[in-house]
Amino acid sequence: MAADSQSRPSFSPYRKWAIGFHVLLLIFVVFAVLVMINYLSRDYFLRFHLSTRSRIELFPRTVSLLRSLTNRVKVTLYYDTDEELYSTVMDLLSEYRLLNPRITIQTVDYMRDPSLAQTVKAKYNLSAPTDKNLVIFDCEGKVTVREGNALASYVVEQVPNEKEREFRRKPAAFLGEMAFTAALLDVTSPKPLRAYFVQGHGEHQIDSGDELAGYLKFAAVLHQNYIQAEPLSLLGASAVPMDCNLLVIAGPREAIPDAELEKIEQYLDQGGRLLALFNFYSVSKDTGLESILAKWGVDVGHNVVKDPDNTISGSDIIVSRFGKHALVNSLLQSRLHLILPRSVGQLKLRAQAADAPRVEEIAFSGPRASATGDVAHKQTFPLMVAVEKGAIKDVVTERGSTRMVVAGDSLFLGNRQIDSAANRDFAACAVNWLLERTQLLAGLGPRPITQYKIVLTKTQLHQAQWVLLAGLPGGVLFLGGLVWLRRRR
Repeated sequence: MAADSQSRPSFSPYRKWAIGFHVLLLIFVVFAVLVMINYLSRDYFLRFHLSTRSRIELFPRTVSLLRSLTNRVKVTLYYDTDEELYSTVMDLLSEYRLLNPRITIQTVDYMRDPSLAQTVKAKYNLSAPTDKNLVIFDCEGKVTVREGNALASYVVEQVPNEKEREFRRKPAAFLGEMAFTAALLDVTSPKPLRAYFVQGHGEHQIDSGDELAGYLKFAAVLHQNYIQAEPLSLLGASAVPMDCNLLVIAGPREAIPDAELEKIEQYLDQGGRLLALFNFYSVSKDTGLESILAKWGVDVGHNVVKDPDNTISGSDIIVSRFGKHALVNSLLQSRLHLILPRSVGQLKLRAQAADAPRVEEIAFSGPRASATGDVAHKQTFPLMVAVEKGAIKDVVTERGSTRMVVAGDSLFLGNRQIDSAANRDFAACAVNWLLERTQLLAGLGPRPITQYKIVLTKTQLHQAQWVLLAGLPGGVLFLGGLVWLRRRR
């Protein structure tokens, strides 16, 4: 009997199968719960960042655009994953996808997956040898491509070397969010808007790279906002085209003929959108545009404003005072850098009609500013206004409701000044307010790239090598030996 009891198995075959089935069932349930949690976390999640350096905080403009997208967008990273910026690009696009699940991301490493790379090349016609490290945005067949080499700005620095002088390109700022947000706007918009720049009276040129007078960078800002910039001459029978979404008159230095002024006035009466920029070159002469703006309640001063409390060189003004208006709400904590601006404010009228345009002053000098011709009188001067006139009841205008932005300086959007302070952000906000694209009324700029370098002496380097190669493995072996000795006892 004793022998039978000792040879009897602890568990019957049925018991063993039951335990095995139970364990498999528990594993399946845990796996199903994990899958469900991951699926739900795609749309409902809460992440914690242990370090602010590990967090990518999108600009408000990008967040607003992403939340407004209803189209499905496929983003393909045709990239060598060993490239320096690949991880930064992927992290940024992942933030886009988390805010809008309609955005999908696929990485195609052309170095490691040549067959899939060939499929992508055939689909998007990538035949040039330089077609490498690309970010491809595809929305229902509408495609735009951003080159990885253009996603960062670089500076040249010297590499410490005792034998010979060596230099390397160091990334200074990441431009990915600017490029990707513009690409999303490109592929999800039905057609580009058009901005026409009036020419022929000394205005800034949109194709000029001149540091002071050129507007090439401003045209690039328009392109980022999916607005096509084109020059316009109003000579002869030419009128403002019907496909003009925005008319820009940037710093005219000469008088505009009456025939052209009539076309501009007709455009505004039809519900046009106007960005008018003056400068100190036309202080002593009337361009003719001042009289048209006066009919809309705008007073353009024949003066130059100087502000001793907010200046760097004496001829510029750092603007930090803004009105309460949608155009400048995102700039309240920023600054504008103007060059010898003229005063631009609301025309003081005794009485206004009920359907009069609404003129709001949006940027101001300091309280101790003065204007040429009245140096003794210190006061706050308005420097910019926003004008809006809604549609009149039972009256249909051809272009909609009239909107205008008038500024007393045009040089602050030139190639040199547009990158100073928040001038670039103002340019984007101004054109998007004029075009009633409220989801884009926020700033968007480059992100600085921070690099960390650990400098060690030769002695410190040897000490670190001994710690890594001997100290850490030796510590593990020592603890293992102690455990072994304790178990022997």
